[in-house]
Amino acid sequence: MHIDEHLTELARLADTAGADVIGQLVQRIEAPTPNLYLGPGKVEELGDLLRQSGASLILFDEPLSPVQGVNLEKATGVRVMDRSEVILDIFATRARSAEAKMQVELAQLEYLLPRLTRMWSHLSRIRGGIGLRGPGETQLETDRRAIRRKISVLRRRLEDVAEHRANQRQGRREQPTAALVGYTNAGKSSLLRALSGTDVFVEDRLFATLDTLTREVDVGDGYRFRVTDTVGFIRKLPHHLVASFRATLEEARAADLLLHVIDAAHPSWEEQVEVVESVLEEMGLYASANGGQSPDRKRVIHVFNKADLVSDPAVLLAQVRERFPHAVLTSAGTQARPAEVQALRAALRTSAEALRPVARVRVPIGDGRLLAELHRESHVLGEVHVDGVVEVTARVEARMLGRLRREGVDVELGEARSESEGNG
Repeated sequence: MHIDEHLTELARLADTAGADVIGQLVQRIEAPTPNLYLGPGKVEELGDLLRQSGASLILFDEPLSPVQGVNLEKATGVRVMDRSEVILDIFATRARSAEAKMQVELAQLEYLLPRLTRMWSHLSRIRGGIGLRGPGETQLETDRRAIRRKISVLRRRLEDVAEHRANQRQGRREQPTAALVGYTNAGKSSLLRALSGTDVFVEDRLFATLDTLTREVDVGDGYRFRVTDTVGFIRKLPHHLVASFRATLEEARAADLLLHVIDAAHPSWEEQVEVVESVLEEMGLYASANGGQSPDRKRVIHVFNKADLVSDPAVLLAQVRERFPHAVLTSAGTQARPAEVQALRAALRTSAEALRPVARVRVPIGDGRLLAELHRESHVLGEVHVDGVVEVTARVEARMLGRLRREGVDVELGEARSESEGNG
């Protein structure tokens, strides 16, 4: 069953990359062979299948070593790509912003570096005498140095991007933030469009969007969220690809809340949840398997999307709430309207109230540092000056309130004052 699902997903990847799948071959082995991955007999069978079908490309669902890739191409006479290479190819065609293009280029170069020998296999017949190296080997070393330099440059540029993003986030701390994470094609972009009521590119293909996109969402009662869409995950996602997109995924690390979007209609949604959680755990945003807590662990709302495609949504919700008590069901299809995500909007409003409660903070009029911090880090609703004290009414992060209390600042939770009173 799992084999069929994995091959179906590989076929969808091939379709997204622009290839037509005309056949498939499966071999059950305890461990891959070092030189060919497949057994020699299966490679012969593969060759026969290629001749019958006229195929010009072989896609492997598992990662191939450089040696295995070279030997398979020699044995079959056609181009061989593994799953990682297909995903990288898709990312290269989907990247739009300068940042995404840099991230994809970095991942491609890191994938290519150990495989350069394969690229130069056509020069392998050239041999140099004593003290004379073959031009293929010389060019190979030149290319390796050039790629390493380019990788170093791209890493520095992406570090600058991450720093710029951090500075941007500091300038908009007055609103709580949520990051949409999830398996590719779970409907994150559709959900963002339905929540915000603005145009967001949506396509029923894997990795339809790579660039982060942020929209402001009104969740009611005066609360607003900044919701950011992030790149989707997939099983067997190459580690160097995750590393390359770390600047993008930093949006998830910096968010107050994670909205884990799950395709409720997919038969293997539980496996997809595990894939996403494993990546987030690697980033320190989920508890580890042994129950340890990360200091960056986020509150997560599990959003089961595409509920309109489920035969009995009520039964599904009852099942998932045993595992995810705060789960929400939505139907954010391509024609979804804002009214169809009201349950999620309500959950976001509850989270906003918890993350940014309204508080009255009494600050001595001479404490300019604290007053400046409140204006910078919270959403100030009004100020009242009484007997040398400034009473600031603001929506303040819960963690900031705790710190202020520990420092002895006079803090009181309460309702927001009126505008006229705030100007008094």
